[in-house]
Amino acid sequence: MNVPHLPAASVAVVLGTRPELVKLAPLIHELGPAARLVHTGQHWDEAMSGRFLRDLDLPRPELLTGVGGRPRAGQIAHSLDQLDDAFAERRPVAVIVQGDTNATLAGALAANARHIPLVHVEAGLRSFDRAMPEEHNRVMVDHVADVLCAATATNAANLRAESVDESRIEVTGNTVVEVVRRRLPDRAARAALLAGYGLRPDGYVLATVHRPENTDTAEALRAVLTELDAIARAGTPVLFPIHPRTRAAVDRFGLAALLGRITAVEPVGYGEFLALARHAALLVSDSGGIQEECTVLGRPLLVVRRSTERPEAIDAGFAALVRPGPELGDTARSWLADSGERLAWLAETASPYGDGLASARIAHLTGRLAGVAAVAA
Repeated sequence: MNVPHLPAASVAVVLGTRPELVKLAPLIHELGPAARLVHTGQHWDEAMSGRFLRDLDLPRPELLTGVGGRPRAGQIAHSLDQLDDAFAERRPVAVIVQGDTNATLAGALAANARHIPLVHVEAGLRSFDRAMPEEHNRVMVDHVADVLCAATATNAANLRAESVDESRIEVTGNTVVEVVRRRLPDRAARAALLAGYGLRPDGYVLATVHRPENTDTAEALRAVLTELDAIARAGTPVLFPIHPRTRAAVDRFGLAALLGRITAVEPVGYGEFLALARHAALLVSDSGGIQEECTVLGRPLLVVRRSTERPEAIDAGFAALVRPGPELGDTARSWLADSGERLAWLAETASPYGDGLASARIAHLTGRLAGVAAVAA
C-alpha cells in the first residue's frame, strides 16, 4: 500500500497515555516525517512515558502543560484549549486520534472545531456500559470523525447500528498485531528475563490492575488482591507490576499485607511486559490493551471488569470476563488446572485482530483523506 506524499510534520497524531503510544507507534513509523506527535500530558512522567518513547523508537512529542492530575472535564478542556492554539499556529492536513481517552476526545474536538480532517483509529468499540467515561468519549469521537478505522467487523457493525455512513467506515485490523510482533524480545532475551525473576515458562501468573473500578474502593481492590494472594499461597507464583495508582490505593486502604506472597514490582517497559506475558500460564488484568495482546501471544486472560468493549478475545476463547472476588479465584484455579491443554489450543488459534497490516492501511487512508480535503479547499 503506497502512502500518498504528505508534507513534513503535517499529520498531527494526538495522544495522552502510554497505551496510545503503544498502539500508534507503528502508524507513526508508517507516516514517517509526515507525523507530528502531540502529547496532551494526560499520563506523563519522564520515567514511564520517556521509557516508552525510547522503547518504541518514537520522536520527542510536543507536550502540552497542566493537563495531568485534573478531573476529566478539566483534562479535556485544558487540552482542547492548547490544541486549538497549536492547530491555529500550524494547521495540520489531518489529525489522527486513537481509542477512547480524554486526549482522544480533546484531539477530535480540536480538529472538528477547525474543520481539519479527522481519522479515528480503533473506531466502533462499544461496551454498552454508560457508567464508563471511555464509552462516552469513543461514541462522540466516532460521530465527528471523517474516517473510522474499525479494527474488526464487529466494530464496524456497531457503527452501522448507530447510522454512521458506510462511506466513512473502513475495517483495517488492529495495530496491536504488528506492535506485538515487532516488540516481543527474542527467545534468549525472554529466557534471561524469566531467570532474573526466578520464573519458569508456563509456570506463573502475570497480573496488572489499574482501572478505577478496581482501585477506587477498598472492597474492590481487596477482592482482587485476596484472590491473587490465594493463587500464590497455592504454589503458583504471581508477578504483579504495580501501577502507581494501585500502589497508592494499597497504601491508602492498608492492604499491603496482601502483597506478602505476591511478587509486586515496579512498572516494566513494554517489551519486558510482552516477554513476561508470552510465557505466563495465565494473565489477570483489567487493561484494554492486554485483551488484544493476549490473542497475538497465545495466552489466556481473565479480564477483571464488569464489562468490556473488546468481546473478540472472549468470543475467540482467549479471555473470560470475571468480577473481583470468588469468581476471579474460581476461574483462575480452573484455568490453571488445565493449563497445558489450554495453552496448546490457544497456540493454534488465530488472533481476531487482523493480519498485521493495519498501520499501512490507516496511513494510506489518512493520505487519501488529506489529499481530498486539500482539493476541496
